[in-house]
Amino acid sequence: MTTQVDASLNGGTRTAGARLLGIQLDGLTNEQVLDRIRDGMRAGTGGWVVTANLDILRQAAGDRSASELISEADIVVADGTPVVWASKLQGTPVPERVAGSDLTWTSSQVAAEESVPVFLLGGNVGAAEGAAAQLVRQYPSLRVVGTACPEHGFEQDPRRMKELVDAVCDSDARLVLVGLGFPKQERMIRELRRLHPAAWYVGVGISFSFVTGELRRAPRWMQRAGLEWVHRMVQEPRRLTHRYVWQDLPFAARLLAVALRCRVAGRRSS
Repeated sequence: MTTQVDASLNGGTRTAGARLLGIQLDGLTNEQVLDRIRDGMRAGTGGWVVTANLDILRQAAGDRSASELISEADIVVADGTPVVWASKLQGTPVPERVAGSDLTWTSSQVAAEESVPVFLLGGNVGAAEGAAAQLVRQYPSLRVVGTACPEHGFEQDPRRMKELVDAVCDSDARLVLVGLGFPKQERMIRELRRLHPAAWYVGVGISFSFVTGELRRAPRWMQRAGLEWVHRMVQEPRRLTHRYVWQDLPFAARLLAVALRCRVAGRRSS
């Protein structure tokens, strides 16, 4: 049985799952997340989905402002096999991994079925436009009302920020996929939902490049074995080797160790 816990600033509820190093994860499956998005679209209400992978948990564990940012979301799911493993080891298992890379496709399918407009924001140069074309090819009834790929450092320019926020708000999009990486995409979503609360916002990281084929997702067996990071690092060694080997791997060991201690102590992680 699922239970409800207090949610973010919109006064909603969160589905209790696992609490890992102070981050509350929802105990939702992929289909349940999509049901929440679909129900919101039909009711005319918006929401915010954070797909918390290992790197996001690492950053949030060391930065209170990042942790507080995640807590404002309506749904926080485990995007990463090691995160799911930690929840199970702790004795508070989430049902499955809910990947932002998958939600890019499936939430777009829901938007197509519900006839609501979509905006793609972020990604590498040209990725949002390319992803939009691929998504429309897959879901012909999908209506993409805008794309934008802001340049590096855009968040430091108030005029550019206003342009981007106005573009999303003026588009009247009801689903906004934001691929800027954590915590930049979540900060952008926080600003957008304040002015355009009727939309659903999903942080999807590098997912536009997966949709276009610029980057390849790991085979399913590597995903299930927790080795997706190896596949990613091979494709982008200069950008990812330091993060994955020297930051995320030690953090994964810490996360699993804390989860085990909490299991032995019979309490949830805090």
